[in-house]
Amino acid sequence: MAEDPGQTSQVRLAFQIGYIGTAFFGSQYQPDRRTIEGEIEAACIRAGIITNRQESRLALSGRTDRGVHARCQILALSTSNPDRAIRAINGQLPPDIWVTSWSYAPETFYPRYDVINRTYRFYFSQVPSDIDAMKDVAPLFLGKHDFTCFARIEPGKTPEKTIDAVEISYDESGLWLEITAQSFLWHMVRCIASSLIQVSEGTLSRSGLEKYLSGACKNKIKPAPPDGLILWDVKTDLDWQEMNVPGFKTRRLQNQAEELLLLGKVYSLLVP
Repeated sequence: MAEDPGQTSQVRLAFQIGYIGTAFFGSQYQPDRRTIEGEIEAACIRAGIITNRQESRLALSGRTDRGVHARCQILALSTSNPDRAIRAINGQLPPDIWVTSWSYAPETFYPRYDVINRTYRFYFSQVPSDIDAMKDVAPLFLGKHDFTCFARIEPGKTPEKTIDAVEISYDESGLWLEITAQSFLWHMVRCIASSLIQVSEGTLSRSGLEKYLSGACKNKIKPAPPDGLILWDVKTDLDWQEMNVPGFKTRRLQNQAEELLLLGKVYSLLVP
């Protein structure tokens, strides 16, 4: 375990967490819905780690929509019981949320603004008809663009974002889009994935995509379904220490994966 920074009152901790988003109404707290933040707050209160979300400044590095998953989301909170937090949090969280590592963080650390970049992966449910066409246009997203046509723009938000890396890859797990930026707009990655599917199908040309990237469009791109989207990685300069994920969590996830594979096979056999 890393050396305790010596703070005797509140200690700021960061955790790398993962989750299956299927049964959640997104990550952001909602009082009458099951959310990632809501489950984390409840788990931490049960364990005596925090008294409430506001006083602990509990926050995530980014908002994920309903049905979106995470391999690496950053959670930060302040607690007067850091040892208990590190020891107990995994056991208190539900099976579809888990913690893989932890770190001490500066008292002012706020994960939504203090991370270096974020990487998303979008897995396509079917192999598109023209992967080469998708790979050909993917570099168009690199750099700074007006993503008005690719996102829901919240009041006060700029539609301009800078993409640091984008790649289309394929292996035995399927075909995916991987995209990295310091920050993203609401629905942005899903809309980019949807536009690439249109390019593959021949319903969106390269010049049409370039026009969309200038911010000019009559109709915005509709987002692809959330099921295949994963917050893959969030880069920070924190010193991470690994944590063991309880066996009951990994066994349950493995069992669910096997059940879903079987269900997919049954569905494919029954298609008229």
